Amino acid sequence: MMSTSNGKTAIVTGAGSGIGRDVAKLLASDGIRVVVVGRRVEPLESLVAEINADGGEAIAHSADLEDGDSAAGVASIALEKFGRIDILINNAGHASKVRSIRWIQPDEWESVFKINIDAVYRLTQACLPDMLSRNEGTVITTSSMAALTPGILGGAPYSAAKAASYNLMRGLTSELRSQGIRATTILPGEVNTPILDGRPAPPDSDARNLMMLPIDVARTIHFVATMPHRTLIEEIVMTPTIPRDMEAEMKVAREAGKP
Repeated sequence: MMSTSNGKTAIVTGAGSGIGRDVAKLLASDGIRVVVVGRRVEPLESLVAEINADGGEAIAHSADLEDGDSAAGVASIALEKFGRIDILINNAGHASKVRSIRWIQPDEWESVFKINIDAVYRLTQACLPDMLSRNEGTVITTSSMAALTPGILGGAPYSAAKAASYNLMRGLTSELRSQGIRATTILPGEVNTPILDGRPAPPDSDARNLMMLPIDVARTIHFVATMPHRTLIEEIVMTPTIPRDMEAEMKVAREAGKP
């Protein structure tokens, strides 16, 4: 079932569930060694056990990525264990409970930016020296359609932070592609993941049945990560095929957090 290891190493953040978990499993099935990163130890250890049982190689690292030094430190863990970093998947992220620019408070705003852009900057920067030493590396960041079409459903802080991560990846491509660094942004629409439970009005089961699944996005990330290095895919936009009526949820979101 497993291919022969190609000696490459990947870091996947937000690997405890959803997209990140599926990405880690797909990469490991190709013989890529994986460092799975998240807050909660138990789901990470469960994932590592599953990967190792299938003949792959993975380690778990629990980190609070809202802390910049902890985010940057993930690179050191990967280098200490595997000696190199070939692929970085910046997948961790969360949105605010309060969505409106009128009501969002600084603590929630800052938390969203810390995880969705500050952690991406710190960990990407920490991985670059090793990648540049070989003139080869791939950085893939899960952004959001909210970066392209911001609004109350995604929320003001989330939309702004995801737009920043999108811009950062474009800047990384502009600056370092000539030195072998590939940077890709994945911009998904609605995906049925646990992040939806944090919305002011969580979608019901009928709404979720219209959404993409984590494996859909994970397969796309895997495709980009394993593309021959001669080819750069700069961005991919993904949306559910069938649109849905979001007005009732948006109405609730507009008022969430109102004094």
